[in-house]
Amino acid sequence: MAPLRAHGLVVRLGGREVLHGVDVEVGRGWTALVGPNGAGKSTLLRALAGLQRADAGEVQLDGADLRTLRPAARARRLAWLAQQGEVSGELTVQETVELGRIPHLGLIGTPGPEDSAAVARAMALTECTSWAGRRLHELSGGERQRVLLARALATEAPLLLLDEPTTHLDAPHQVALARLFGHLARDATRAHSVVTVLHDLPIALAADRLLVLADGRLVAAGAPHERTVQAALVQVFEGAIRIEPGTVGRPGVTLALDAPDAPQGGSRPPRPTQPP
Repeated sequence: MAPLRAHGLVVRLGGREVLHGVDVEVGRGWTALVGPNGAGKSTLLRALAGLQRADAGEVQLDGADLRTLRPAARARRLAWLAQQGEVSGELTVQETVELGRIPHLGLIGTPGPEDSAAVARAMALTECTSWAGRRLHELSGGERQRVLLARALATEAPLLLLDEPTTHLDAPHQVALARLFGHLARDATRAHSVVTVLHDLPIALAADRLLVLADGRLVAAGAPHERTVQAALVQVFEGAIRIEPGTVGRPGVTLALDAPDAPQGGSRPPRPTQPP
């Protein structure tokens, strides 16, 4: 059974239906949720995390209705990273990452060796160990994003839901993060299910599985190399991209700058950008 399942999800925001009866299953591995702006990606991720009330449908975590789980129990099994994480800028990096252990300790528990080890692992994976004593307001946006990801990893929840985790990151750190997601998903001793909302298609194509959304509906689901998934990507982005064979076993994506409706000024699209 897939660790996370949703059936018939309907969400209305401001009187408008933004998810229309979505069915999804999230298994082991790294799943990237992609689609054009306004497709409902972040809303779906929030609903899967139990942070957005569904007007119809159900989300199940390990076979249990997500609504029946106590918050602490849910937080030990499912970690969340918002697109714009909120945390006090006066906290140090170490203190921020330690917040990820609250689901295990409660608000007044005393951290033990296991908690310290989890925090150290999370900081090492996100390469922020050397900043442990710095305060968040002293960091750049990209550095802060890596700290907030470390906080999510410190929970050691087997399921990670991450909304635009590459926000504020430069290209080398985006690639490093993509490799980290693959590592987390395939680690033989501590495997995770990782779900990311991503706008960067070359990074998304490195995932094990894509969920393609458009207008609040799931239009395709499968591996990046599957033709139905690639056709759906071209369709939902209205022909503005091309999916081309990759040189490292995965497809690449280019902007279709020479498409009939594309802006003028370039005669040929750039060479494909290969995912990490």
